[in-house]
This record gives sequence, C-alpha cells and structure tokens, in this order.
Amino acid sequence: MTMDFILTPRRALLRAGLALPAVVAGARAHAADRVFRVGYQKASVALTLLKAQGLLEQRLKPLGYTVDWAIFTSGPPILEALNAGAVDFAFTGEPPPIFAQAAGVPLVYAAATQPSPRSVAILTEPGSTFKSVADLRGKKVAVAKGSSAHYLLVAAIQHAGLHYSDIQPVYLQPADGRTALQSGSVDAWSIWDPFLAAAQVAGATVLTDGTGLMPNRAFYLSSRPFALQNAPALAAAVSAVKEIEAWEPAHIEEIAGDMSRTTGIPPAILKVWFTRQKYGVVPVSPAIIGDQQHIADAFVALHLIPQSIDVARAVLSGA
Repeated sequence: MTMDFILTPRRALLRAGLALPAVVAGARAHAADRVFRVGYQKASVALTLLKAQGLLEQRLKPLGYTVDWAIFTSGPPILEALNAGAVDFAFTGEPPPIFAQAAGVPLVYAAATQPSPRSVAILTEPGSTFKSVADLRGKKVAVAKGSSAHYLLVAAIQHAGLHYSDIQPVYLQPADGRTALQSGSVDAWSIWDPFLAAAQVAGATVLTDGTGLMPNRAFYLSSRPFALQNAPALAAAVSAVKEIEAWEPAHIEEIAGDMSRTTGIPPAILKVWFTRQKYGVVPVSPAIIGDQQHIADAFVALHLIPQSIDVARAVLSGA
C-alpha cells in the first residue's frame, strides 16, 4: 500500500472522521472472524522474524485466531490502515502515532522498544560539501512526512540554530528519497534503518544521527476498539515480540542471513543496522509518554499537526 497520510490537517481530520465507524465495525467483525491483522515494515525486525518463524501463529492459534500480515513502506500508512480497520497490530516509530492521534485515530500504545538513536540520520551524497546541519540553510531535504526521520530533521535543524522554515522539506517515501538524493534533486535525506544502512554502505555521508536529539523508539500499537475486545490476543502478541527481541542480540549473523532471504536486503547492510540497534520491549511508562508529548508539542509549534494532543489519552487505563 502506498497511501499518503495527512497531506493537510483538514484532509486528515475529514478522513479520520469518516473512517472512525469503520474502525468500530472492523473490530466487531474481528470478534467474529478471529483474524489478527499485523501491519509491519522493513524496519520491524521482530515482526519480520515472527512472520518467518510462525511464532505469532503458534501463540494465537490456541486463542482461536489466524494471523494476516501486510507490509508497508513506513509507519504513517500502517496507521491509516489501522484507522480503516485493516490492521489490528501496528509497528511504527515515534511520530506516526502522534500524527494519527491528532487526526482522531483511536489508537492505543501496547509496548515500546528500547531507544536506538543511531538508527536514524540525515545523509548527504559522497563528495558533498556540506559539513554540518547548519549548511542545509535554504537547501532541499527529503523526508517521509510524519516519520521518525521527520522528527530528527525538526530536532536537528533547531539544534543547529536554524528554523524549520530555513530549509525546504521534500516529503517522499524512502525509495523515492534515495532516488532524489542520488539524482541531486535534493541536497540531503533524513532516513531510518535499514534504508540508512544501505545508503551508508553505498557511500553516503552522515551529517548527524539521532544521538542527543531523540530517543528513536519504536512502538507496537493497536486500535482502542480492538484492544478492548481482544485483550488476550494483544497480550499474546506483545509476549511473542518480547521473546523474539530477547533472542535477537545473540543471533545477529543468523538473523541477517534469514532476513536477507526474505527481504532481499544484503546481509552486510543488515549487520550494519543490527549492530547499532538496541533490543528489548518495555511497557509504555510515564517517562516514555513524556518523550512522546515533547515530540508532539514540537510538531504543534511548527503547525505540522492541526491541534495539541494529550499523548497519555492513548494509553489504556490499567495497561
């Protein structure tokens, strides 16, 4: 799927409002058909491994569920699918649930990963004369709107003493961003792994990564109607993710080989990514919600989302 998410605040609110009945209807349908629909992307190693090993199916079969998998280019389209009732369990970075909550999507946080700030960066092509983020004043920077790389760009620009209006953001999905950087139609590219690792292996230069600028966590999310009506299934899915995340660090070579065969990404690129990735799944604590609120407030200040949100409202009571 290649849907754009939140091209304008007005469109986002209209689409979210129109889609809310679909979420409720979808959740009711799930109670009858017992299908657990997973939305994932190349950056979700744990879910890719769960799919390959069939572990999630094993955990959910005793509860009466089958599992359906759908791969997406990035987090925002996954949450658009979640809003439409086509996804029940989603994996995204930090900003997508913020944009979605601002648009009225009834999402809830199920779990969080450990922070991996080195897995997102702003790149330039080999031989570029840019030495720092400050050199991007007046320049075009490709980024996927509403993604973790989008917040990195916001934070890095501010840290460099610039305003967001000092650059020209060009909103592109990862494959198009890479092409734009290589062709010279943009001057820099803000991106996450494994696209970041692939570009680095090809010679791209890192202007800055997320270190000191953002946690760069990922989140496992669901819709509130689905979570309330399918709590045992959601808990089983989070448990399976925790198990595979605990297994990953000691099996990087094996995982790189297996994922290369299923994703087509060369093992050398995957190992660059895996060696800087932090592993482990944790509950969504008040501190993590505080980090999310800080990101949300930054997007509100730049008018990149239409209204202020209270991130804590997307945490189930007693979760």
